[in-house]
Amino acid sequence: MSFMTAHATEKSTSFEAAFKEIGELFPSQFTQSDAILEHHSHGESWHPAAAPGGVFFAESTEQVSQVVALCNRHSVPIIPFGIGSCIEGQVQAIHGGLTIDLSKMNEIVAIHASDMDCVVQAGVTRQQLNEELRASGLFFPIDIGAHATMGGLASTRASGTTTVRYGTMRDLVLSMTVVLPDGEIIRTGQRARKSSAGYDLARLFIGSEGTLCIITELTVRLFGIPEEAQAGMCSFETIEGATKMVVEALQLGLCLNRIELADSLQMYAINRYSKTDLPEKPTLFLDLTGSVANVSHDLAILEELATDNGAISFEKAENKDAYNALWKIRHDALWASRALKPGAKGISTDVCVPISQLPQCISSIQDVVAESGLLAPLVGHVGDGNFHLVLLFDPDSEEEFKIAESVNAKLVRMAVEMGGTCTGEHGVGIGKKAYLDMELGGAVGVMRSIKRAIDPKNIMNPGKIFDL
Repeated sequence: MSFMTAHATEKSTSFEAAFKEIGELFPSQFTQSDAILEHHSHGESWHPAAAPGGVFFAESTEQVSQVVALCNRHSVPIIPFGIGSCIEGQVQAIHGGLTIDLSKMNEIVAIHASDMDCVVQAGVTRQQLNEELRASGLFFPIDIGAHATMGGLASTRASGTTTVRYGTMRDLVLSMTVVLPDGEIIRTGQRARKSSAGYDLARLFIGSEGTLCIITELTVRLFGIPEEAQAGMCSFETIEGATKMVVEALQLGLCLNRIELADSLQMYAINRYSKTDLPEKPTLFLDLTGSVANVSHDLAILEELATDNGAISFEKAENKDAYNALWKIRHDALWASRALKPGAKGISTDVCVPISQLPQCISSIQDVVAESGLLAPLVGHVGDGNFHLVLLFDPDSEEEFKIAESVNAKLVRMAVEMGGTCTGEHGVGIGKKAYLDMELGGAVGVMRSIKRAIDPKNIMNPGKIFDL
């Protein structure tokens, strides 16, 4: 027997022993059902599926700790799973192992309305939380347009459409309860709004994509529901005019809650998918929130900016139903993009650049897309410099896939050279690993050192972010 065969046999035996123990301890929560394994083999990305050997549905932090300690003892890889909405392959079990599904840990533990914070288990979704908060007059502002769990949002340092006003998960998490690779349970801090007590472990674990720990509970900041909200759309002849208006609007400090951009192709896709009749021109989706007086004042300024930058239309949502319909259109943009080419897959790019570089970055990459021959609608959270192309390709065409990868690589290089990043909110996973050294250089080596110190057996979501 060769060394490799012997190693594989030993690994398989170890995995089977771990699964047997977990099954005996939690017979109703552990499964190796083919259908459930397949469901946990992928997220919502183009990356190839990779199924785990088993799935454990956790119901408490203590159960997670017990199962993680058992896996550590047997050197079994662990992949945390919320809903599976990830874009960069974070939930693929590329080395096999055990998926720990936290979706049943969905209790809202405490709401401290007077302190404007709350404590939730990792499996709570943002929609569930905001429904519970409605009567209190508070809300949690992250809005990625898809169902996602709070643990998943923290693990990828997610943000979405409201980042321009409220920031990312990095800014909204006060503390977390996490389970380390040996099963130890720690809390990263208290509920105080600031602290100078030691290393900022919460910020270390936020964005770690399950490679350092499993997040089981979070304390997050809340905000008062604004008195007034006004949405609108303005269309332009050129994308340069739209992006120039974005820069000017941000410099004026208007009460912008969201400012989103869709190019002509994306608007064509939206009309087909959402059965609308909107101008198929570069379009900004705008949202202002605050007092009635502030919103009215700033909306008038936005209309002036739009006119000055060549807007050909400026339509306001006249009531709450129109407001909700406008943002549903925007949130359906990804599905509208994919519907342009039935059966296609899409590489969803995710660069973010300094605001001043946004017009040049978008203009340059659209020239590259035009030369490539790909369909690649553009949509983005341009209020914070983050935008996405959905590079559609035929999954049966190696040539189209290579062209899409090439365009993605060129975009990343452009963004990094402009002082930006390869991923504004989707995370690294397995899809962006190749670009991390280009962006961060020696800092990746420090990340590896931290990973080895906390997870010496490399069982926590191995192969994600970087390789050891």
